[in-house]
Amino acid sequence: MRRPAEDWRLTFEGFDPRAEGVREVLCAVGNGYLVTRGAAPEARADGVHYPGTYLAGCYDRAASAIGGGTVENEDLVNCPNWLPLTFRPVGGEWFAGPPAEQRLELDLRRGVLTRHALVVDGQGRRTRLLQRRIASQAQPHLAALETELLPENWSGPLEVRSELDGTVTTSGVARYRGLTVQHLRPLDQGADEDGLLLLRVETVNSRRLIALAARTRVHRAGSPVPTATDVRTGPGRAAQFLTVEAAEGVPLTVEKTVAVYTDRDRAVGAPLDTAAVLVSSAAGFEQLVQEHALRWAELWRRCRIDADFDGLGTLRLHLFHLLQTYSEHSVDLDVGIPARGLHGEAYRGHVFWDELFVLQLLNLRFPELARSVLRYRARRLDAARRAARTAGLRGAMYPWQSAGDGREESQQLHLNPLSGRWLPDHSHLQRHVGSAVAYNVWQYYQATGDVDFLATTGAEMLLEIARFWSSAAEHDPGRGRYSIRGVVGPDEYHDGYPGADRPGLDDNAYTNVLASWVLARGLDTVDALPEYRREELLERLALDRAELDRWQEVGRHLHVPFHDGVLSQFEGYQHLAELDWDRYRRHYPDLRRLDRILEAEGDSVNRYKASKQADALMLFYLFSAHEVRDLLRRLGYRAGEELLRRTVRYYLPRTVHGSTLSAVVHAWVLTRSNRRASWRFFRDALAADRHDLLGGTTAEGIHLGAMAGTVDLLQRCYTGLEIREDALWLDPRLPSALGRLELDLRYRGHWGVTVAVDRHTVEVGLPESRQQPIEVRFRGSSTTVRPGERHTFSL
Repeated sequence: MRRPAEDWRLTFEGFDPRAEGVREVLCAVGNGYLVTRGAAPEARADGVHYPGTYLAGCYDRAASAIGGGTVENEDLVNCPNWLPLTFRPVGGEWFAGPPAEQRLELDLRRGVLTRHALVVDGQGRRTRLLQRRIASQAQPHLAALETELLPENWSGPLEVRSELDGTVTTSGVARYRGLTVQHLRPLDQGADEDGLLLLRVETVNSRRLIALAARTRVHRAGSPVPTATDVRTGPGRAAQFLTVEAAEGVPLTVEKTVAVYTDRDRAVGAPLDTAAVLVSSAAGFEQLVQEHALRWAELWRRCRIDADFDGLGTLRLHLFHLLQTYSEHSVDLDVGIPARGLHGEAYRGHVFWDELFVLQLLNLRFPELARSVLRYRARRLDAARRAARTAGLRGAMYPWQSAGDGREESQQLHLNPLSGRWLPDHSHLQRHVGSAVAYNVWQYYQATGDVDFLATTGAEMLLEIARFWSSAAEHDPGRGRYSIRGVVGPDEYHDGYPGADRPGLDDNAYTNVLASWVLARGLDTVDALPEYRREELLERLALDRAELDRWQEVGRHLHVPFHDGVLSQFEGYQHLAELDWDRYRRHYPDLRRLDRILEAEGDSVNRYKASKQADALMLFYLFSAHEVRDLLRRLGYRAGEELLRRTVRYYLPRTVHGSTLSAVVHAWVLTRSNRRASWRFFRDALAADRHDLLGGTTAEGIHLGAMAGTVDLLQRCYTGLEIREDALWLDPRLPSALGRLELDLRYRGHWGVTVAVDRHTVEVGLPESRQQPIEVRFRGSSTTVRPGERHTFSL
């Protein structure tokens, strides 16, 4: 039987060096400004532990020599480690781990990581250790660590070492360690007259100043304890040594409070001075926790989702990490949503299309955060325009990987660890990322009715992306249709035709159908704008009637390939060979990285009908089956009721789910045809990071898109919730393992729309405070729900 309290706690017993990296990620604490991995305070990066603190948007660019050439990468920087704190009985050895006993407990409700441990030194002296840690949601520049030390069988002088370490490297991903990992340059370190530790570093090439100030105090029973203090420094390091008298059975409490600022923060003069002022005036740890927990309570109220199944705790863990990566404290930072959170260095901390899976959740909970993510894209519109011009096209071509300034950050080479070879990387050809940006703009507008955003920011992005697709489409006289050539779809395994002398594929079905949708929404956007803004924007973009007519022409005549009665993933897909699945499954228990396996054998996955993740099926993730049929019919193709089922049946056995997003998408598209299979994929997506299903990748950072996707499966998929035509549409399909689902949403600027679904009914309610009624459509019927009403539909 599920215990509700357990839904709010993540617990790890003992110490397992093989699992430490995953635990450090899952036990990370953050607030949208910074995230600190759950590494032990006494730990150093040693192949087992990897302490890491990441500041949102803190990137540094560096060149690296590979195979006789040079590549350039922009990395999310591992910033100075504020955690280091250890102790020893004077004359003994510094505690460096591992402890004799340990339990980690992450309190999701309050955002507090607690560690219980027993330390036994070489002389048999036993010390109980209780540590609590936060990254404050109330004051985002503050992080704090409280350590209670309880000598069990000894008394005598005790020495505590508290340190700030700016000598760390960005080396948390084994595949990248042959590249440049030194991104911090020491500037100043020391202590001031009040005993605050001070550290100032800068990133090597982007020259961002990062400043830390730390206050360390010792208490016994709530009263300050006299200490002998010494400070030692070295380049990039400052350490404070405090010696106190310890007594058997009497606990000592050490509080370490740290402030972090950069020179790009708002309302800051000198970052180091600002950090020192903040930390010197900061409250004690207990008050900091109370203020921090209050903010978490506010967040959880806005994220209420109650579901009757035994994975609710993991679902809340996913929400927890989303809110640590992107929060109200991220809004003014001009940052996107990194695909792997701020929890590690995989994908170099870059921003991908994963926001497509995140923003649908934020639109209905925190629309102000969704708007901020879209503004990150808007500020990089000119970079996308330059990329399109460089490619000989018009409009805006957004990069597959984005970081600081919006240029394409996709790697030029990637390492296959199985063969040891560096291989060309063509993932930048995933031009569908621009359509994802356009989709996010339109969905935000539909969910919020924010005409001001559309008029001032969103429309220009969407229109320029539509212009790009119109420009990229080439007319094929033989077909009488338009083709989009030389791209890569969501299935990254296929990046070219077998034996071809150029990368890229032609007429990827997902890319083309979504491009058609973007062109149609571009025309809708022009109509939706206030008249004054429409005229201004058309003039600014030099958009005339002839170009808009071309959008209509191209959008209705893009080529979409089919074979065997299903959507073809791309033109020519049917000519690929069938993989000997039985043989490969016998030889390789895990085929998620089939591309690496085949390359190591001297073969190529480009030769086979084998996909990394959902590709053509992504259409049925973004749109209902009815909408997909309408999109295809608009393009002039017959699309019957069975298209979804046939297409799912075709691709499912040919997909290895090498991306955590694949399980989310398959859970979604199977909802209408096979709810039991949908639930299995949902459980796989739920377990992906919690149990590190991809085998070691979680230690390099969470999979934020999949985490948000699991929540959205409950929020929109299993409730059948859509927002279109100025109405809430509901058509629930609860899996048999899910008895009841209830959640609160924010819709069109008003908070408190309640949706509850069980086996027999759907209930929609509005709070009294809401001034406007909403229209709800349920399986062909339409009902107006007014403030203070709750309307029930029978299933």
